Amino acid sequence: MQQIGVVAIGRNEGNRLKECLLSVLGEGITVVYVDSGSTDGSVALARSLGVHVVELDLSIPFTAARARNAGFEYLLQLEPNIEFVQFVDGDCQVVEGWLERAVCELVSQPDVVVVCGRRREEFPVNSIYNRLCDIEWDTPVGEAKACGGDAMMRVSALKQTSGFNPTLIAGEEPELCVRLRQIGGKLLRINAEMTLHDAQITRFSQWWKRSLRGGHAYAEGSWLHRGTPERHWVKESRSIWFWGLLLPLLAIATVPLTFGLSILLLLIAYGLLGYRVYKSTLERGLKSEDALVYSLFCVLGKFPQVQGQIHFHISRLLKRQRTLVEYKSAT
Repeated sequence: MQQIGVVAIGRNEGNRLKECLLSVLGEGITVVYVDSGSTDGSVALARSLGVHVVELDLSIPFTAARARNAGFEYLLQLEPNIEFVQFVDGDCQVVEGWLERAVCELVSQPDVVVVCGRRREEFPVNSIYNRLCDIEWDTPVGEAKACGGDAMMRVSALKQTSGFNPTLIAGEEPELCVRLRQIGGKLLRINAEMTLHDAQITRFSQWWKRSLRGGHAYAEGSWLHRGTPERHWVKESRSIWFWGLLLPLLAIATVPLTFGLSILLLLIAYGLLGYRVYKSTLERGLKSEDALVYSLFCVLGKFPQVQGQIHFHISRLLKRQRTLVEYKSAT
């Protein structure tokens, strides 16, 4: 195997972190764990497993992007000639055989700079929100525009783009992928099991916060790249504003003029949007009940997403530091 390294990041992941690190420990693989102020003994656990540990400075706001950059920089200090780096979140386990498979893809295709596979939710039956995550991550194989937090990357390309944007509180992976593609790199999603993820989303409030964070990511990504030919996430952000705020405000404002008919038309419009998502989800091969639930929450998700968009733009205008939106509990 070509020389590879692993960077895992986490904050209060508890036993999830242990399973994550055990899944990547192996002969000839350098593993770096980056901790963002955990209070659950994560640092001691990682060190007990023989993993290199980086503890982020508590005085600087935490972001996953900042953590990945710190881990990558330390990995290069340990292994200056390393060719590939696997990033993984501390709540995920890397599936056996994935590292070898990803390296083979990168070696055989020099123009590919990122390889990712299938991230699965480990406990999809524990809650409807866990199941939604599993559906969300089931994206098509082939050349892709973006990856998630779990992916193997070519070190030379990562150096060329200066890594992740450390100021982003979410959506840092797709934003990096925009810059990787701008330098001519290709991203590949292959038909292979990559990681098992433990979402642990059991409450509606957790789902709402996660969706809010997604809306914030769309807003910040579109703001950063609104002037580029690709216009990264501009269309998605406009859709969020339209369905999550503008359309319902218009319907409410015209209630006196339409004798309430505008509210009925609003509900019909949401129904049509949900049906469109339902049909497209069925075409991906999902069961009808899963497609129905997914489409319902896609429509409902416009409201926390527009809240995230508003939060971003208020913070931007007031020049306030954006902070993490956390929705998980330590275990």
